[in-house]
Amino acid sequence: MLGLKLPTDPRWMNIAKKNLEEILTDHAYCEQKAASTAISLIIGFPEYTELVSEMTDLAQEEMSHFKMVHNIIVERGMTLGRERKDEYVLNLLSFFPKGGSKKDHLTHKLLCAALIEARSCERFRILSEELEDAKLRSFYRKLMISEAHHYTLFLRLARKLGTSKEFIDQKWNSLLNYEAQLIKKLGNKESIHG
Repeated sequence: MLGLKLPTDPRWMNIAKKNLEEILTDHAYCEQKAASTAISLIIGFPEYTELVSEMTDLAQEEMSHFKMVHNIIVERGMTLGRERKDEYVLNLLSFFPKGGSKKDHLTHKLLCAALIEARSCERFRILSEELEDAKLRSFYRKLMISEAHHYTLFLRLARKLGTSKEFIDQKWNSLLNYEAQLIKKLGNKESIHG
């Protein structure tokens, strides 16, 4: 369903299990960045009423997810660590060329957001199946479903607001192929996408 060209390397789960505090901190910041992305789309493209409405709801949902992750961190006697650069996201954002029309810029942002959500959904599925802690498995199962919804939302908006569905699908497939090459180099860090 997600369209990812390459699954996560199984070794990533071993890293995640051994570095759960780091994974939770990184996850919290992923949720905060997702909320920031939704807000930046509102600010950058206020003329798209449907986009503004959807991103308003999304920003609130993502911040509620941040709070849920932070609560888990506190319940476990941990503290939220420092934010780190997300190499995965930075690389994805560099895929599309700079410049172009405002509509192209919006399309590129929506497609990157869709792919980030798709990969997060896949990683949350792995966590929901492989973690030993039943509460965390259940938590990640619920978030996996949420991420799947976000993935389809961003892809639907890109297809609706972009130049044409065919053109958007061509860009989407190119991005998916690029991401498959990128993910081969990642999976060895204690982060959601790394």
